[in-house]
Amino acid sequence: MGWIRNWRRRRLLRTQSIPEPLWRAAWEALPILHRLTADEVRRLRELALLFLHEKTIEPAGGLVLDDTMRVTIAAQAALPILNLGPDWYDGWYAVILYPDEFVPRVQWTDEAGVVHEGEEIRSGEAWLHGPVILSWEDVLHAGRGDGYNVVIHELAHKLDALDGAVDGVPPLHRDMTPARWGHAFTAAFDELTACVERSEEPLMDPYAAEAPEEFFAVASEYFFELPHELRDAYPEVYRQLQAFYRQDPAR
Repeated sequence: MGWIRNWRRRRLLRTQSIPEPLWRAAWEALPILHRLTADEVRRLRELALLFLHEKTIEPAGGLVLDDTMRVTIAAQAALPILNLGPDWYDGWYAVILYPDEFVPRVQWTDEAGVVHEGEEIRSGEAWLHGPVILSWEDVLHAGRGDGYNVVIHELAHKLDALDGAVDGVPPLHRDMTPARWGHAFTAAFDELTACVERSEEPLMDPYAAEAPEEFFAVASEYFFELPHELRDAYPEVYRQLQAFYRQDPAR
């Protein structure tokens, strides 16, 4: 039934658009969008509109949600799929937005196989078969070109999960090879991990050393926020992300 969904999308784009004041407010708050060409901005705005119609953004924790906040999130959510298309966000339907960091109950297994439970402060979370959860305070600090973007980080996890496993390897395009991806990301992950273990200043947020899937998500943040720095630090990782996202933000 994909043709029906595509017909509905085309009709929506013909008849509606994000109001100019709302789009302008989001644009001005997100310097990482300013490098885009006029055609890319047009397509980004269309994808943001589709995102707002196909996903719900639900306030939690007493947050008062307005349209400017919704568009600010949608504009950033559209950036990773600018040249991929909205189908890459299939399989989930909601963004839950808290005013600030939230504290979910988490479960983890240690090296001995013992299962632990506890609470952990988080600014974002992406459930494998559920919603994306974000902190609005952290969204406000994203998109400024400093390497931090909780929206892109969590949506990178959603892209990673499309093949059923969150392991740092999203579904690759036909012109990409798992071997090249694995070589680039494994080498960079090992280098970053060793740097953190030596208590040296890492070239990327040390949270990326937590696991391969976190490295992919953090690298995606840097790809869109600090593309030149990522390309200089990890050129092979940059090339793989360039091939996956079909974009070259360091151009």
